[in-house]
Amino acid sequence: MTSQIYMRFVRMPILTRILMIASLMVIVFGSVIHFIEPKSFPTVFDGIWWAIITASTVGFGDFYPVTFAGRMTAIILLLVGTGFLSSYFIHLSAATVTKQNAYIEGKVGYKGKGHVIIIGWNERSRSIIRTLTESRKSIILIDESLGANPISDDNVHFIRGRANRDDTLLSAGIQNALKVIITSDQNLDELQADMNTILTLLAIKGLNPEIRCIAEILTSEQINNARRAGADDLIPTNALTSAVFLNSISSEDVMGPLLDLLGELNGKHLSYIPADSILIGKRFQEASHLLLTERNITLIGLKKGDDLVVNPVNNIKIGHDDQLLAITTD
Repeated sequence: MTSQIYMRFVRMPILTRILMIASLMVIVFGSVIHFIEPKSFPTVFDGIWWAIITASTVGFGDFYPVTFAGRMTAIILLLVGTGFLSSYFIHLSAATVTKQNAYIEGKVGYKGKGHVIIIGWNERSRSIIRTLTESRKSIILIDESLGANPISDDNVHFIRGRANRDDTLLSAGIQNALKVIITSDQNLDELQADMNTILTLLAIKGLNPEIRCIAEILTSEQINNARRAGADDLIPTNALTSAVFLNSISSEDVMGPLLDLLGELNGKHLSYIPADSILIGKRFQEASHLLLTERNITLIGLKKGDDLVVNPVNNIKIGHDDQLLAITTD
C-alpha cells in the first residue's frame, strides 16, 4: 500500500510534488511553532501564516519566536522550507515560459469551435488571414515549414505539422471547425502540390465529412480528383491567372479595373442566386433595377443552362431555370 502511494506520488508532475511538500512543511512547522510558543502564536493559523512568510523570506515581523526552541524551529524552516518554496516558484516560472514557447511554436492544440482552418503559409494565406482577422474570426494556421507563429494576433492560433496527418488535424480542432481553406504548397512542383492537396482533403473528410473545404488546385487534370476527394469549392489558380493574361493581351488596361473589382468585393459576395417568382418574365434591366433598389443586390449577368451572359442586352427575359450572377452583401 505504501509503495503504491509512493509510485503515484512520483508519477505526479514535479510542480505538483514540490507544492505538496512545501504545503505540508508549512502546515507542520506552523503547528509546531504554535505548540512551542502559544503566547506568540495564539492559533495554528497564526503559526501557518508565520511559516509561509518565513519560508518565502518576506518577514513581515507581525509574528516571531522568542524562545530558543522557537528560534531553532525558525532556523530549520529557513534552511529547508525556503528551498522548496523557491523551487516551486522557479518551476512555475519555467512551466509558464515553456507553455508560452510551445504555443508560439505550434505545439499546443486548439479547443475552440466555429473557427476557420487555413493550411499552408504563403502570400495568399497571409492576405486571407489579414482579412479574416478584421472580422474577429478565430483562425487556425497549419504549416510544417514554419518554426513559429508568423501572425501576432490573438485570434490566430498556429499548429505546426503536416496537414494530411490525423494528429495535426485533431490538434487544429477539425471536428469543430467551420471550414477549411487549403492553399498549394509553394515548396513543391505543381503536380506534387496538387497531390498533397488531394491527400489533405481525404484526411480532412475522413475526420469530418460535413466540413466545407475550399482548395487551391494548380493543374487542370487534378480538378476531378480533388472533387472526388471531397472539395466543395476549387480555386484553379493557374487557369484564373491565364485568363487574366489573355484578357490583358486582347484588351488594354484590364488589370486596373479587375483589381478594383476584386477590392470592391472585399466583404461582399459574387455568387449565383436563383430567380424569384417576381423576377421571372421580366427583362434583365427591370430585374436589375428591382434587385438594386429593394435588396441592394447588383446584377451582373444571367446564366441560361451552361451559357453565361454578362451584361446582356435589355430584351433578354429571365426564365424559370435561369440563375442570376450578382454581387450581394449577405
